[in-house]
Amino acid sequence: MTQEKTRIAIELIDVERAFGRQQVLRKVNLTVREGTTTVIVGPSGQGKSVILKHMLGLLRPDRGKVLVYGQNLADMSKRQMKVVRKDFGVLFQNVALFDSMTVYDNVALPLRERTDLSEDAIRDNVEEKLALMDLADMGPKFPAQLSGGMKKRVGLARALVMQPRIVFFDEPTTGLDVSKSNEIYRLFHKTQAKLKYTAVIVSHDVPKIFKLADYVALIHEGQILGNMSPEQFQLSDHPVIKAFVEETMGPIYSSEREERFFYEEV
Repeated sequence: MTQEKTRIAIELIDVERAFGRQQVLRKVNLTVREGTTTVIVGPSGQGKSVILKHMLGLLRPDRGKVLVYGQNLADMSKRQMKVVRKDFGVLFQNVALFDSMTVYDNVALPLRERTDLSEDAIRDNVEEKLALMDLADMGPKFPAQLSGGMKKRVGLARALVMQPRIVFFDEPTTGLDVSKSNEIYRLFHKTQAKLKYTAVIVSHDVPKIFKLADYVALIHEGQILGNMSPEQFQLSDHPVIKAFVEETMGPIYSSEREERFFYEEV
């Protein structure tokens, strides 16, 4: 394995997937590099969540490969998949907390189900993650007692409690107002800087999500376009990317580029 390959956490190669007669993914190619944040954007119904489910091994491609650290998920048994998923953390769109369990127990659940850690070790881990989310005193509370933003933070604590190498975020700020969304984005930045995980984010929250991204990929008509830095994406000459940027962000970036070129020529 080359040095370049060791830096790749996830790789989709010519992935195709149809549901009945509807072809959702058409030879999708995407590389996710270790320790970076890759954001997948695009209009609703284009297949963003379908890509995420392939990366998680919840769906298998009709054709193509989904590689996680060089291993093809489609070739794995259930037992092998279970081992690989120990390296995954997921923050679901609806958070998916258990209403009958306290915040502490919701966060502790993956450790109790998937490890042999003692309750003392579990407590230390859970308390560390809750403190990281600024929820140190919230362990005894139930989800119904929390705001939407707090529930998202509990969900993130649970996603990180197993010390995953890769964390997946499915529309993580859905249902939150601007200020709460910004809080969640700051937490993403803080936790990734501290824990060094690889992040894959599916989001419609453009342009704010670009502040977190190392790479931005646009899904359009079942294919990935871009997978480039936010700056390159925003200034791209590709007609589809350019149209998406102008529709979601306005013409500011193209005008800034023209102004920069003008001064460079002078």
